[in-house]
Amino acid sequence: MSVSLQDNGATPAQRERRDVVLSARDVSVSFGATNVLENLSLDVYRGEILGFVGASGAGKSVLLRTILGLVPKAGGSISLFDKDLQHLSDRERMLIDMRLGVLFQHGALFSALTVLENIQVPMREYLDLPKPLMNELALLKVELVGLPREAAYKHPYELSGGMIKRAALARALALDPDIVFLDEPTSGLDPIGAADFDELVAKMRDTMGLTVYMVTHDLDSLLTVCDRIAVLGKKRVLVEGTVDDMMQSEEPWVKSYFRGKRARRIER
Repeated sequence: MSVSLQDNGATPAQRERRDVVLSARDVSVSFGATNVLENLSLDVYRGEILGFVGASGAGKSVLLRTILGLVPKAGGSISLFDKDLQHLSDRERMLIDMRLGVLFQHGALFSALTVLENIQVPMREYLDLPKPLMNELALLKVELVGLPREAAYKHPYELSGGMIKRAALARALALDPDIVFLDEPTSGLDPIGAADFDELVAKMRDTMGLTVYMVTHDLDSLLTVCDRIAVLGKKRVLVEGTVDDMMQSEEPWVKSYFRGKRARRIER
C-alpha cells in the first residue's frame, strides 16, 4: 500500500504538504571536471517523510551536503523556509541552521564524548544555556528516542549499532528542529532494528510535526514510513511520487529497483 495524496481522510501532515519548506531549483554540483548533479529540481513539503533513493554513487549524499552548505553548488538555487540560502547574512544562515537537524551516515558521533555530551554539541554551538539545563534537555532527548537514561553517560564504543543511530537522532533533535535530514539511517541494522527505527521516525514526525528528508536504500523504509519518494538518476530527479507511482514507472532503474527480484516483498 502507499500513502494517499487525497485530502479526504488524510492526516494533518498530508494536508499541509503543499507548504514547501525546501526547494531546490536547477541545482548543479561538480567536482573538478566531473558533474555529479545537473539542473536538479526538488520540493520537500511540510510534515512529510520524503524518501530519497538512487543508485550507489548517484549523488544522494552530495545533494544532502549541498543543501546543508557543506558542498558548494555550481549553479541553481536552494531555499529553506522561503529563504534563498545564497543571499543570507551569516546571522540569517545561523537562524536557518538552528531549524535543521542532521543524522549523518553511521551516526558520526564524537567518539571521545559521551552520548549526553554529543547531544549537547548543537546546544553549545548555538545557545547560551547553563550546564544543568543542558543536561536536563539532553536527557529528555535520550528518553525521547527510546534510550535508557544510563545510555547518556556511555561513549559510542559502548553502544550497539541501533543505540548509536538513536543517539545520533537525539543529537539531531537537540534544538527541536523543523526539518531533519537522515542519511541512510537504517544501514547496518538488522531487519527488526531497522523497523523499530522507522517506527521511531514516524512517531517523531507525528508528535513533533517534523519534516523528514531521508536518504535510504531500504525498501521497507520506503514502503512503511515514506509519504513520497524521489528517485535520483542521470544527475537529476528522474521520478517522484508514492510507492504506487514507483511501481508503475517505466524508467529502467526505477523498474529494476521497485519491481526487481529483491522487490518482491512489496505487496500490491
